[in-house]
Amino acid sequence: MKEQTEVGKLKEGRWVVIDDEPCKILGISISKPGKHGAAKARIDAVGLFDGVKRSIVQPVSAKTYVPVVERKSGQVITVSGSTATLMDMKDFTNFEVEIPPEKAQLFEIGKELPYIEALGKKKLDID
Repeated sequence: MKEQTEVGKLKEGRWVVIDDEPCKILGISISKPGKHGAAKARIDAVGLFDGVKRSIVQPVSAKTYVPVVERKSGQVITVSGSTATLMDMKDFTNFEVEIPPEKAQLFEIGKELPYIEALGKKKLDID
């Protein structure tokens, strides 16, 4: 799910959709309006799920999308190899996630783990 907003209202640390990927805004620089044009904003961001750096340049008055990023928790149901099945604690839907090798000890059956959901994608929220 995503909402529409103006580029000029975006702030650092918030979220924006670039190339159909939810991204966290790292920096915004706004240029002065020129003789024949409006002020432009350059937004530097990093992808939430893939970690790829992206940047866009748009007029400050242009419309853009902001993803609805939800923090939820899920209970570990099964663990098999490098994947685990989690059950959402509110709507009881099951989904699979990849287990990072350095975090494998956290995946115990019955344990609750936090995750992030945005634009239909899910990612574990483990530091």
